[in-house]
Amino acid sequence: MSIINLLPDHIANQIAAGEVIQRPASVVKELLENAVDAGATQIQLIVKDAGKTLIQVLDNGKGMDAQDAEKCFLRHATSKLQSAADLFALQTKGFRGEALASIAAIAHVSLKTQQANQNTGVQIDIEGNQIKNKQEVICQQGASFEVKNLFYNVPARRNFLKSDAIELGHIQTEFERVALAHPELQFGFQHNGQDILQLSAGNSRMRIAAIFGKGSNEKLVPIEEQTDIVRVSGYVGKPEMAKKSRGEQYLFVNDRFFKDPYFHHAITKAYDGMISEKHHASYCIFLEVDPHKIDVNIHPTKTEIKFEEDRFIYSIILSSVRQALGKHNIFPTLDFDAESAFEVPSELRKSDPVAPQILVNPSYNPFQSTVHQKTSSSGGIKNYSAALQQEGFGSTPPSPEDWQQFYQIEEQSPTENQQFFEVDTAAKQFLLHNKYLVSPTKSGFMIIDIRRAKNRMLFDELIQHFVSQPLASQQLLFPLERSLTKEAKLTWQGQKSLWSQLGFAFELEDDQLQILAVPALLSFLELENCLDELTDAATYTDIESGDVAHFIVAKLADLGSKNFRLQHHQEVEHFIDTLFQCPQHTTTPNGKPIMFTLGFDELAKKL
Repeated sequence: MSIINLLPDHIANQIAAGEVIQRPASVVKELLENAVDAGATQIQLIVKDAGKTLIQVLDNGKGMDAQDAEKCFLRHATSKLQSAADLFALQTKGFRGEALASIAAIAHVSLKTQQANQNTGVQIDIEGNQIKNKQEVICQQGASFEVKNLFYNVPARRNFLKSDAIELGHIQTEFERVALAHPELQFGFQHNGQDILQLSAGNSRMRIAAIFGKGSNEKLVPIEEQTDIVRVSGYVGKPEMAKKSRGEQYLFVNDRFFKDPYFHHAITKAYDGMISEKHHASYCIFLEVDPHKIDVNIHPTKTEIKFEEDRFIYSIILSSVRQALGKHNIFPTLDFDAESAFEVPSELRKSDPVAPQILVNPSYNPFQSTVHQKTSSSGGIKNYSAALQQEGFGSTPPSPEDWQQFYQIEEQSPTENQQFFEVDTAAKQFLLHNKYLVSPTKSGFMIIDIRRAKNRMLFDELIQHFVSQPLASQQLLFPLERSLTKEAKLTWQGQKSLWSQLGFAFELEDDQLQILAVPALLSFLELENCLDELTDAATYTDIESGDVAHFIVAKLADLGSKNFRLQHHQEVEHFIDTLFQCPQHTTTPNGKPIMFTLGFDELAKKL
């Protein structure tokens, strides 16, 4: 009996669709690229409910006749390949002929298309790869693809979609990649009837500035380098344009977007000494390479590309970016006017200055043999009796005045790495580095990470209050302003009620965020340092839609505990009691350990 069965077409199509269409943004990418390949000069993207309800792409390209309109939904049907040799000289975006077949397998698709030399067009309605309707219609030249109810017959895949804000962010990312690659085309993007981006045809600089946001045009540095291996062009941002968030890094080869950590490293290396490691330089760089020397068919989404001469291209990119920054006098600088005076410690600023005393021994003979003894860590002298005998004091201890003539005793204060204070003489608890709380137990020592412990306490407290009522907030005397990327703006817009529940009050105007109130647990300085990090965490991290609130609360607790310190001895007992009242007191919300016990047996083995 045969155990090998051929899969029915509808199952095979759904499996193939899962490789090509992972989320609504995948549909957007395929339809936009098809519109570009069709020779369109105007492309409009219309989306509802982050693509879950509707994705529509309209273009004024060449269009199709009735026969091609029906054939384009078949698997492995494409107009972009005539022979196998064409795979090694690709000039178009899509070429596999699987995109429309995959989309039609998991959605309700309606196509209206008409060619320029025809009086009428054709409309085809497909559900699950089955043609439900085909009729002659009058429509505009080009094509209109409507994709409704994505994953209607694959509920498991639909349930794994993220929140609307995150899915919309992915859609906008795909839209911007295609729009940046083709500044000569006009693009429009609407979501739920609201304009997100309207981009007129122009040059690369205009397109980059329109997408990167207001004020970016003056911060762009042009790149132009022509070699036999590659032509490099585009723009990089000045160091002051660097951000803590990713999202403004674009690489294109032959007008095709791709990701490459190797080339990204070349660009960031050119900024050495100009920006910190926590910041990311903005760039939009275009490479032109002989199509025979690259392979774009190594990944289903075609965002990974194999280069035949990648090492040479790395060096050319690195030198091109460095040269461009150098031409515009952008390089690491030394501030020779900086104040060179030392900083007076805060504890000494209120005390009166005291002139130093210089003690001189008039009977000192440099040719006489002397004893050089090192002070111990407690400020005493090693080999005390031997020193007395050698200096002629016998066994009688010298007076302080006599002793001072021969030795300079320094009272060594503990360094930062040695600091500790004893908190409870009974329990023998003490603090190390103002970071770890150490307490003896019957079997050894328990060591608690203070910051992580505070993180757990804050998280439990915030979650408990967050469920029933908004977190306490404090008004800012002056609003805190931040420029937002397109993705970050969508995050703040889409989660406005959540941010309010967390204690934030804010206003959005264009790409500017104005923070009016913040959670009471955050100080103004902490907010300035963490606002970008908090926004990036909510924007660029893939999390399930139901866990957004949990994720942001965990981030708030983490930020709120960053600068926590135990200030007084009396705090320690209450601190420990509060920690052990937490149900999960051994780990942080992110699963990092808060404490561990070092047993005497283990300590004995180490020694």
